[in-house]
Amino acid sequence: MLTALTIQNIVLIERLTVSFSTGLTALTGETGAGKSILLDALGLALGGRADSGLVRQGAERASVTAEFDIHNTHRVHDVLADQGLRTDDGDRLVLRRTVGQDGRSRAHINDQPVSIGMLRTVGDLLVEVHGQFETHGLLDARTHIDVLDAFAGLDAALQTTAGAWTAWRSAAKARADAERQAEEARREEEYLRLTLEEFDALTPEEGEEDRLVEQRTFLMNREKIATAINAALEGISGHKGAVSGVVTAQKALDRVGGQAGNRFDAVIEGIDRALAELEEVRTELESVGADMDLDSRELERIDDRLHALRDLGRKHRVPVTELAALHKAVADRLALIDSQDDRLGGLAATEAETRKTYEDAAAVVAEYRRQAAERLDRAMAAELPPLKLDKARFETSVEAVSEREWGPSGTDRVTFLVATNPGTTPGPINRIASGGELARFMLALKVVLAEGQRQAGAAPTLVFDEVDTGIGGAVADAVGERLGRLATGSQILVVTHSPQVAARAESHAKVEKTAPTTGGVAEDSQESLATVVRPLDLVERREEIARMLSGAAVTDAARAAADSLMAHHPAPPGKRKGGRGTTGKSA
Repeated sequence: MLTALTIQNIVLIERLTVSFSTGLTALTGETGAGKSILLDALGLALGGRADSGLVRQGAERASVTAEFDIHNTHRVHDVLADQGLRTDDGDRLVLRRTVGQDGRSRAHINDQPVSIGMLRTVGDLLVEVHGQFETHGLLDARTHIDVLDAFAGLDAALQTTAGAWTAWRSAAKARADAERQAEEARREEEYLRLTLEEFDALTPEEGEEDRLVEQRTFLMNREKIATAINAALEGISGHKGAVSGVVTAQKALDRVGGQAGNRFDAVIEGIDRALAELEEVRTELESVGADMDLDSRELERIDDRLHALRDLGRKHRVPVTELAALHKAVADRLALIDSQDDRLGGLAATEAETRKTYEDAAAVVAEYRRQAAERLDRAMAAELPPLKLDKARFETSVEAVSEREWGPSGTDRVTFLVATNPGTTPGPINRIASGGELARFMLALKVVLAEGQRQAGAAPTLVFDEVDTGIGGAVADAVGERLGRLATGSQILVVTHSPQVAARAESHAKVEKTAPTTGGVAEDSQESLATVVRPLDLVERREEIARMLSGAAVTDAARAAADSLMAHHPAPPGKRKGGRGTTGKSA
């Protein structure tokens, strides 16, 4: 619910703070007292259009702060969480909007900067405004289906339908993706087969280029390498080579080994190891030398292979190192073509199955909607006559839409239609009804919904701006009675000129302009007027309702009539001293 509204430098208001309570609150006052400024300011805080003309003359900027107390289960908390906005104060939510003299504005939620669009999204979840010239919520035809579903209590059925929709669309996408890939493959099939033949003929291997380059370098330098090998072998095993010298040393030590005891054991072991290692080196050198005897055409074959690999890489615009992977990819793509009929058949079967599941779930929802539409129309038919809409007709249209309009909520379009004169064809509610009729239609619909099933996430605060315009007597009393019923489950603010409506309120505040005094003399220039929102106690309520009944001159008869109205509709015990609104003053 809305707990407080603080306005600074809006039009003639320098600073004004108004507190609000639960239930039905009436805002009354003479025409021009400033009631519309309050609603304009509230609309600004909810994300409405900003205008530099709202900034009070002489001020650099204007601001409006709306404070709310929101239950922790309300959908607005999920919206805030999705945007990463903190809700450190629990159920307290503060919307703030500032507007500069250039018309540019900034928005904050709980002192965190947000876009105007985000502020409007949150505002729409918190407050609905219904009046002669402005309506939110139910007049948007896109919301009608949600309203009917909430009235029908279709949460479980809608979850089933949404799940079936997701499964069907996922299956359809998988089938479409596979068909697209198969079609692309079919278009490329001839090219792919020729490419595969080309790759199969060459059969590139992973790391082959590096190996070939190494072999090529080796073969191109084989004469130098052979000379070096021969020289090394001569140094190791030649007449004066290392092996011969080591053997000579070994024999010399062996001759004196008996006389030296074990002093040469370690040396002899080292010589044995050296001879063994020299033999290994000689064997390896001879092996490398044997490679020198390869076919002289081997270098030519390596060159041809390298050229072939590099030509293939250039042709397909990939490095030689990626040819082996490309070979496999081409083979896999052709395998997909060869097996695509079986795969596509399985995907199509899954799509058909999930579509049937979705259509069955949507059909159940559609039937529930048609039944709920009949109940809603009957309930509305009972509500309209007391609101001076006895000749009007309300119809809830539930019609099937084309497949391209199907969605998670089913296959229907829901539209609220009205006819205000007998014999006329019902049309969209926001095109047929006049301003006053529109607000009363909304009031009736809200009452029916509240008495049926309050929609989850609905705005906890509803504002009705002069919903009683052009009516009086029993009709105005019927409007007040319905507002009172609606206020049992919501916070209702009503701007009214009807004493019958005001008498139904649990809290009553009067909006008026006053002129400050200087030396006991009232200043009545427009610039010096002050706007005051004053909560009324029982005596003041009686006087205000009497004024609304009789006009400027309050008579004893009007006071008696006010007593009668208030006696028939007493405020609850806790509210009999009037509302909790605080006064505010403008410059």
